[in-house]
Amino acid sequence: MSDTPESHIRYLGGESGHRGFFGGTASKTRMILLTVFIAGGMAGMVSGLGLPALIVAVTGVGITMLTTARTHRGTVLERRRKRARARARKRLGTDEFVPYEVGAWDQLQEAILRGTKDEKQAAERAAVKMRANPDGADGMGWLQYASNMPGIAWHAPIGEQPYLSVAFSVSGQLRGMETAAALTRAANAWGKFLARRAAPSSLIRNVQTLTRVLPPDSARQQLWVKTRLEPVQESWTAAQRASFEAQKLSYDEVIRKSSANAMVQRHYVVVSWPLTQQFTDAAGKYGPGRDAWRALMAGQIQATEQGLNEARMGDVQALTAKQTTALMLHQQNPHLPIDLTRNVDPLLSGIASRDEFSAHIVDGVDPTSLVMTESGPVSPPVTWWHRTAAIHGENLAVAGRSPLWCLDLLIGRELTFVRSVSFHLHLVPAGQAKAKARADVVRDLAGVLADQQKGRLISDDSTTRMSAAQRRSADLAAGSHHHGVDWIGFVTVSAPTRADLGHASRQLEEACATGLGIEHLDWQDSFQSAASGTTWPLGRGLRPAGATLATRAINRLAGRTDKEAIS
Repeated sequence: MSDTPESHIRYLGGESGHRGFFGGTASKTRMILLTVFIAGGMAGMVSGLGLPALIVAVTGVGITMLTTARTHRGTVLERRRKRARARARKRLGTDEFVPYEVGAWDQLQEAILRGTKDEKQAAERAAVKMRANPDGADGMGWLQYASNMPGIAWHAPIGEQPYLSVAFSVSGQLRGMETAAALTRAANAWGKFLARRAAPSSLIRNVQTLTRVLPPDSARQQLWVKTRLEPVQESWTAAQRASFEAQKLSYDEVIRKSSANAMVQRHYVVVSWPLTQQFTDAAGKYGPGRDAWRALMAGQIQATEQGLNEARMGDVQALTAKQTTALMLHQQNPHLPIDLTRNVDPLLSGIASRDEFSAHIVDGVDPTSLVMTESGPVSPPVTWWHRTAAIHGENLAVAGRSPLWCLDLLIGRELTFVRSVSFHLHLVPAGQAKAKARADVVRDLAGVLADQQKGRLISDDSTTRMSAAQRRSADLAAGSHHHGVDWIGFVTVSAPTRADLGHASRQLEEACATGLGIEHLDWQDSFQSAASGTTWPLGRGLRPAGATLATRAINRLAGRTDKEAIS
């Protein structure tokens, strides 16, 4: 293997999902509507309705093609769906979030039962806003949240498969000046980490990488200066006192200038274990009940830490429940220090917030500063505006990319706003990924050959999909030890005002289009509060593609586990 940068160039972009039965990657909505109108028109013609049935069918097909046509701003149907969702949330009152409190909840229930008509209506609206978890962490609890132990989050979102997740803090693969050979070794090590956990026997299925980009915290530098300054002596002259104060101002100026317009990165890896029959059978080897789950997870966490160390991720540490919750609270209110866990309750992971169509707005306080009032010093109120966008594979320009292709997004000097960058990876066993890639190649080749034989102009979309499928098939060739992956990226930008959020959104779009080759950012408007959870350390944001019929049949034949086996 060569240690040159070209040895690890990979082609990304043009990936638009698995092909349908009839080829192509049209949305399910379009296919369903077309099927309904065509079948309805044929049934109407057979039943004797004649020309009116044909006109209705043709009109329906035309409207369907127009409303589901993909543009750089999405389809007409998607935009209407977003506006309808925003109106529905506002009408129901779910566009606001108030953290759950026992006393306040009991008062609301009392008003609902015994209040007047107006009081009942007001209490019902307030009760809808009060929830245990914010929208981005809906259905989240803890399997283990003791102090000084890895925090194991238990997720049961509505309509999704339950799973466990653990967040790990890592210092990153590259630090300072590194050679191209070191970069290649690091990329190979990360690929091996993912490949070893994509096998069918592995209990891990999802891996999330998270980078938090924020201004530097100068508290440690200030503490260092304070502990090393000579104390004021009573015998000092006026000139000595003036010189001492000048030195203090000089240190403050150095710290302020070194941190001005600077951003630092904090890196995390979140690993998820779906609660499948395979997981429960494996836990049954350790005994009954949830203690067996914790015993199984203890071994899984230790093995994951070892794997991350082998992947050259630097300093690896499993976060406790308090540390994970502190990170989530910091992402909602960046004024909260990211490492402040003293007063954190793992069961309270949300801050009061409200939604606009394009923003998730959090109202909090700044605990790092005090303002004098008539009642004494208090922390001043602050407001943060958040907006999340998704990065889809089909919106990437097809090009060769090195492992540093996201560098402009992570440390770009022109991006001075607070942000979180997260990529979700769903690990697909090699057999399943290879079967899908081969089917895609066959269908794409058949489509191109059919166009050539009929003398039609071959579209760029067809050739792009075909080349992407061929690259996937080549990567999964026998002996490569590679596995498949479904992926999606999310970016959450944060700003203190609405105008700053709009400016940050435009900056992000420009940087992604020019530096990363991302042709379109899919802003998750109309449900921004839930979208914020895709960049929290929870492993949420990716719905994997369904298994093929052949894969499901093989899994049935393989069974779940050998109950008689010792392991």
